[in-house]
Amino acid sequence: MVQTEFADPAPLRAPPPDKRLVVSIHDVSPTFALPIAMLAERIEAILGGPRFAMLVVPDHWGSARIDQSPAFVRRLRDWADAGVEMFLHGWFHRDSSAHRVGANALKARYMTAGEGEFLGLDAVEAELRMRAGRDMVEQAIGRSVAGFIAPAWLYGPGAHAALKACDFALAEDHFRVWQPRTGEIVARGPVVTWASRSPARTASSLAVAAVARTMPDWMPTMRVAVHPGDVTKESLLTSIDRTLRTLAERRTVSRYADLVAEPVPLAMAA
Repeated sequence: MVQTEFADPAPLRAPPPDKRLVVSIHDVSPTFALPIAMLAERIEAILGGPRFAMLVVPDHWGSARIDQSPAFVRRLRDWADAGVEMFLHGWFHRDSSAHRVGANALKARYMTAGEGEFLGLDAVEAELRMRAGRDMVEQAIGRSVAGFIAPAWLYGPGAHAALKACDFALAEDHFRVWQPRTGEIVARGPVVTWASRSPARTASSLAVAAVARTMPDWMPTMRVAVHPGDVTKESLLTSIDRTLRTLAERRTVSRYADLVAEPVPLAMAA
């Protein structure tokens, strides 16, 4: 009998360490306890562990203080103990400022459904909310927060001043991650996210995610963000799964803290 020799299968190649994938779950609050748990379980299964961040809202829309929800606090601490990074994500999340004219009015109207809380706050009020929110979240998780990310990624001048005064380690907007104490940018590029508010926004976000899955890996860091509302549409969940799997195969799944040691080169930051 002739024995056929088969070559050993080629070993799987590890993703390049200089190409990172950073994933976050927004609007973490008792209001959305069930969808948050669903998203966390889904993401953990795809990424192979709790290698993602959560953005915690201390009192979502003034009706869901985390310190009045012991069961949710226990869940938050369990996630933090497992290695999930915890960011402060505003205080109320709701925008109560009046934006009558100018760029802020356009941002408040078209970039968010009334949830750009820190877009119109002055520095004093922004700092009060940041400090109170940080205290509440840190008491819940038993450790320091990883940083601050404004609701809807929208910051006004007052919020930027308060970030420095509060000395948060990291902050993030639509297009960058930076260190507020120095202004140093540690990642640059748009966030891949999804929208459930309308059929048109959903279709647009699905198209953007499809492009993100096929575009060349020229950006050092890709950021992906999901929201509780994403669980309401199967098309969004399918797109999220496909996008995370595709990017995780080509990139090293990373924490925000991993970005600090690798600042953006000056040529890219310009």
